[in-house]
Amino acid sequence: MLEFDEYRRRLHEADGEIRDLKQALNIEGSRDEVAELETRASEENFWNDVERSQSVLQRTKQLKDRIERYEKLVASYEDAVALIEMAEEEGDASLVDEVDAEVAHVISELEAQRLETLLSGEYDRLNAIMTFHAGAGGTEAQDWANMLLRMYRMWAGAHNFNFKILDILDGDEAGVKSATVMVEGLNAYGYLKSEMGVHRLVRVSPFDASGRRHTSFASVEIMPEINDEIKVEIRDEDLKVDTYRSSGAGGQHVNKTESAIRITHIPTGIVVACQNERSQHQNREVAMTMLRSKLIEIKEREHLEKIEDIKGDQKDIAWGSQIRSYVFMPYTMVKDHRTNFETGNVGAVMDGDLDGFINAYLKAASRGEL
Repeated sequence: MLEFDEYRRRLHEADGEIRDLKQALNIEGSRDEVAELETRASEENFWNDVERSQSVLQRTKQLKDRIERYEKLVASYEDAVALIEMAEEEGDASLVDEVDAEVAHVISELEAQRLETLLSGEYDRLNAIMTFHAGAGGTEAQDWANMLLRMYRMWAGAHNFNFKILDILDGDEAGVKSATVMVEGLNAYGYLKSEMGVHRLVRVSPFDASGRRHTSFASVEIMPEINDEIKVEIRDEDLKVDTYRSSGAGGQHVNKTESAIRITHIPTGIVVACQNERSQHQNREVAMTMLRSKLIEIKEREHLEKIEDIKGDQKDIAWGSQIRSYVFMPYTMVKDHRTNFETGNVGAVMDGDLDGFINAYLKAASRGEL
């Protein structure tokens, strides 16, 4: 039937791409590595080294998830082909909508998995630490920072990533002045690194009784969660450690004791803080992980020889440095100024629909255009 010719053509094109994807994802090599890791996990002294054993189990899960996802893609492709054949044999045009949905799913999942092959950076597979800062503008900017915080929480939820607030400083009237969160999941940093920079909002302010249009700015900083396997020297004498009472939610214990930790790295001026955990010791551990991650990320991003060369970020959260604009009026549009990717559905973007922007960035980066 003519209704199914286009779907058959699209699946025929996808067939070769799925075969290429298998090689790009190194599925056979991943199966061999899983077998090797499971053999290692069965050794008698495997659990003697807890850190090593956890690393092995985490890597095994990552590989198995990759293999399972690819196998599901292949199964979806075969189901779509079979559905078209059945519909044509029975002459059943009522199956067009079902075929359309099946083919769309195959193409969408193929594209998503193909993007994973672009995540080849050393830290791409790691968790991501995100820090939000409101720009100048008081309540308006603080509300915008909070809107971005919600947007990324929604994106993380849609991708089954865990979104955990580590530290937050509430705004004076609304929103947040700053917040630090952990996004946990395979390739979280690889995807979210594209979001680092200043984000610009144009809207009629709900805090302005005159109904005037306002422009606000907030910055998003992204760094990978660096584990202890990557060594960096941080001397105790270079640290200024302050304790304070947590201001966010967390139960009676968190709010009544000075369990929150703020660490200042004196040579660079970098400040990290954590108030989410129940004990001061736990908060210090998380804060030190954040500091280590930030130092290494900046050192490598700026191609520095030594950690000591880092002087901290100096960029203004203001006009001229934005990576993306979110316009609510006089028209609706979200546009990325690096890739020129844009959409008019600002509501969907604020509800976490960021994949188009992330995908455009990864593709442009792979072509050396950024």
